[in-house]
Amino acid sequence: MELSELARRWMHALTATAYIPLSHAEIEQALLDSLAELPTEPESVAYRLVSLHATGPDSLRATIDVLSPTFELPVLARLSSAYAQAMRMDAFDQQEEIKVAIVRAKQRVERTLKVSQARFQEVFDSAALGIAITDFTGRCVQANDALAEIVGLASGADLSEKNLTDFYHPEDVAALGASYRKVQEGRLERFRDQRKLIRADGEPVWVHLAVSLLRDADGLPTHHVTMVEDISELHLLQRSLDHQLLHDSLTGLSNRQHFTSQVERRLDSAPITLYHLGLDAFSVVNNGLGHETGDKLLKIVAARLGKLASEKKAIVARIGGDEFALLTTADNVTATIDDIQEALGEPTFVDDHGIALSVSIGVVDRPPAFTTAGELMRCANAALRQAKARGKRQWALHDQHDDARRRGRYALAASMPGAWEHGEIEIVYAPVHDLETREVLGAVARLHWDDLSHNDTMALADSTGLSLPIGKWLLREACAQAARWVAEFGDRAPTLHVALGALQSRDEDLVGDVKRALDETGLPPGRLRIALDISSVLAGDDNVVVLHDNGVVTALDGFHGGHDELTVLTEVPVRSVITRAPAPHPDSPMRQAMRDLITTVHSFGVRFGVDEVHTLEDADQWRSLGADGVIGLLPALTATEVTELLATAASPPTEAS
Repeated sequence: MELSELARRWMHALTATAYIPLSHAEIEQALLDSLAELPTEPESVAYRLVSLHATGPDSLRATIDVLSPTFELPVLARLSSAYAQAMRMDAFDQQEEIKVAIVRAKQRVERTLKVSQARFQEVFDSAALGIAITDFTGRCVQANDALAEIVGLASGADLSEKNLTDFYHPEDVAALGASYRKVQEGRLERFRDQRKLIRADGEPVWVHLAVSLLRDADGLPTHHVTMVEDISELHLLQRSLDHQLLHDSLTGLSNRQHFTSQVERRLDSAPITLYHLGLDAFSVVNNGLGHETGDKLLKIVAARLGKLASEKKAIVARIGGDEFALLTTADNVTATIDDIQEALGEPTFVDDHGIALSVSIGVVDRPPAFTTAGELMRCANAALRQAKARGKRQWALHDQHDDARRRGRYALAASMPGAWEHGEIEIVYAPVHDLETREVLGAVARLHWDDLSHNDTMALADSTGLSLPIGKWLLREACAQAARWVAEFGDRAPTLHVALGALQSRDEDLVGDVKRALDETGLPPGRLRIALDISSVLAGDDNVVVLHDNGVVTALDGFHGGHDELTVLTEVPVRSVITRAPAPHPDSPMRQAMRDLITTVHSFGVRFGVDEVHTLEDADQWRSLGADGVIGLLPALTATEVTELLATAASPPTEAS
């Protein structure tokens, strides 16, 4: 929402709760300025609201209702706390004026102005704040009913002759006594403080004190005037907000923010071990039994981990949806992991369902002293991902060397969108050779980025969600280039081969993307070969059939020769299959097995191609086994290099397959 619109909504909400002596335009401009300051200076915004007289009973609630969808809880909590403080200060300022009136009224009374005494007494008795006039020993000379109620006495109770210090918390007596003496001696004009009083029933009560001097007609100090505001509810609210900011609302455990700060404090002490726990298959509980059951189970997990942490004098936190963390003084890692699995593995009945959970665990043991808390949490998370990759109920110890390699890969993946945007990712063309004739049958369009291969580049694209848009770009650009070759070289132009990744192969828009690429570039369908990832066909996707029906020759990439894959060849219309298996050794039993596999594929009327064949020796091995074509014998070329080769070719190649 635009800030101007938010300011307008805020203005209407506030003017409905309080009278603000400004025009709507002036109020809206002030609130717009406040919205700009709110993320960094919520306290200033709070004091501005009070200065605008937005102090109605519902003004704060209306403010929170308007701002809560846009601003985070910590900012609103600071705003609420500062607003309450500003309200108190405003009230105290008003009470200071009342106090001056009280003192002047008392002086006039002492000059026989009895009518002023009545006014003074009325203000004194009806004040919302507790007021006490004490001599310099602390003995109450006069106190109102509000103070009596604050300290737990009945309304109308006589506090005269009682010592106000009797109600101070024992821990605060010395500090308050020193502050009172500073006011008496003139070193302070007044002081304000937040302290605890002890009620008559022994219960503590949080109050805000404002203390100043009462002087006689000659200006000499004679008494202290103490004003007392009960802020117990506000104090509890503040503590509750602080707890919510640092603890998980569901389990009551520390949240990530609080846990990270605790890790930071422990880094400079004894050696530590950090365990990052991820519940295995927790989604099965949520999806099968419902999120309410899942929440109950999380509470049970938190309770068990809390008990284990108490036994080991460790710190435990919930740092994600189904993820927890445990910080211990460096100990026997395997023993602690066994303890964790044992604590969580016991079946638990939740809503009449017996549920047992296991966890995958990432461990960082005795990190270097210079490690930061944020880095330690990242390392533990990386170790957890490795553990989850191994299966259920696994654990992995952080390996800094392996982590460095993985971080390099993640860094590449993160920079890939920018590299694509700046044209650093280009399309190259790898020749497809016929093993029998040694002729070039076509060119496979592939991505090239830095020193990465096409498959590595597509794997990085998959990890960032970029594989679909970059795959569509590859298809469109390659078709456009192939159409230019057809227009310039006719039948001598190479047939275009495009191998799709798993995500693009099962994309519901694939057929439409291919048709648009052909229509927009003018490339004849017969000049295009599409190789789909075989996993998409095994999953039941029908893109391969629809493409064939639209005149596009199709192939299956990633072929391994399994029973299901061979069955697919009898069901879908494909021209060839492509494998990336290494050439079997002449003396290996795999040689005959591969020969039989190729023979079986041929029996279905399907050609057998091999990708990533880089030597003539390997090509001869595949030819002797019956394979039809290979990719990779020659280095991939840019479109410009292919064009130059076509232009200088002495004779045209055989007709494209």
